[in-house]
Order: sequence, then C-alpha cells, then structure tokens
Amino acid sequence: MSQTNQKGGGAPCHVAIIMDGNGRWAQRRFLPRAEGHRRGVRSVRRVIEAAAQSGVRYLSLFAFSSENWKRPADEVNALMGLFATALKKEAQAMRENGVKLRVAGDLSAFSKDIQESIKESEAMTAHGETMTLTICANYGGRWDIVEAFRNILRKDPSIAQEPERVTEALVDANLAFDWAPPVDLMIRTGGEQRISNFILWQAAYAELYASPRLWPDFDENDLKEALDWYAGRERRFGMTGEQIKALGHGAVSYTHLRAHGHGE
Repeated sequence: MSQTNQKGGGAPCHVAIIMDGNGRWAQRRFLPRAEGHRRGVRSVRRVIEAAAQSGVRYLSLFAFSSENWKRPADEVNALMGLFATALKKEAQAMRENGVKLRVAGDLSAFSKDIQESIKESEAMTAHGETMTLTICANYGGRWDIVEAFRNILRKDPSIAQEPERVTEALVDANLAFDWAPPVDLMIRTGGEQRISNFILWQAAYAELYASPRLWPDFDENDLKEALDWYAGRERRFGMTGEQIKALGHGAVSYTHLRAHGHGE
C-alpha cells in the first residue's frame, strides 16, 4: 500500500504531523495564544497543498488531543471556534482539490453544531481521490487502542473466551481510522522530541522527524526538507539491510512485509 522505497525512494504514503508550537509562537510576539492557533490554520492550508503536490496519499494532523481539554477554558473555546470555522471554510476547497476529509477521535465531546459540521464536510469531500486528510480531534493513541478492543468485544462478545482469535489485522480493522495504512513518516514541529500519545499503533515503524520550526512558521519548504530526509532513510522493520535489499528495489512498507509473511 505504501509507495516508499527502502532507501532514496519517493514520497511516503502516510505522513502524520504533531502540530506543535502555536502557543510559543504567540507568546514570543506578546500575542494571545489564540492568535497562534489562528496563524496555525494558515500552515495547515499550506501543508495540505504541499503534501498533495508531493505525492503523499494520506496526511494525518494532530489537531486536538484528549488531554487538551485541561488547557485554560478561553484557549479551548478559541480552538473549538477555529475548528468549526475551518471546517466550513475549507471543505469546498478540499473538494475542488480532490482531498477527502476524515475526522478521527471521540467526537461525542463536541457540540452538536461541530458534530454536524464534521458530517457535512466529510460528505462534501467523500469522493476525493488525490489525498485523504485525517484530522485527529479529541484523539489519543491509548484511547484508540482501548476503543478498538471494546469494538471487537461489542461485535463478538464470544471472542473474550478465545483470545487467540485476536490478530493484528482484527485490531487494525477496529481502530479510529482504519482507512489509512501504517504511518511512514511522523513529523513533530516546535523542537520537541516526543510523540505525545499520537497514533501509537499505526506509527509502530514510522520514521520520526523533529523540526525546530514552530507550527505557524512551518511551510512547504520545511515539509520538503522532512520528505527529503525521509527519502534517505533505510527502513528495516526489524530486519537486516541485506534482507531488505533481497526483497527487491520496489516499494517496501510494513504493509508489504506483512503481506509476504515478514511482519508478524
């Protein structure tokens, strides 16, 4: 499924980004934190366009974590307002550019208006074929894994008596965004070097790239730098370099290896 090569290949199929640094960007300019988030929306637009043009097929953005509710109420309210506004403003542009929008996370915590906007935006962009954009909102990697097992048990309670029936493929099929392949490249902006409970299962073999750039300043050139860095990586998936080379010079991804009996 992934189009990535063992080394020196093309664009990663699935890129995930932890968009960090909005608050620090604002504070350094003596502006309200909400202004940093507003400027961050501009970077989202730039990166979506640049990723699609670079051949990325799946782009996942960490917009609002399940832990972000702990932030000051005025900041949370500003984020919710930006989310609702962006959904309404950007959906048409995504549709015109062939971008399919999906939103992953526990959406029950959002207002009815935001939930309705999500449904409308997803429906409007449902036929996009250039790239699938996943916005992770009220999302956490641990929540995703726990919810996957809950879904499995809801569908088939008898599986609790036969745990050997639980496979990676079954868990994959019950995750919050089962429409996307495993993450190839995870980017974190803002200079921090942690994954902050973001798509833990799907990023098991992702290459991790830390950019010092604060998210509002992150642009298409920064994305290109990350993609170029990724293209020079040798992805081994627990194997030796010689074994990877023996698989040939085509695309090598975790999905590919599992299909050939190497990833279990």
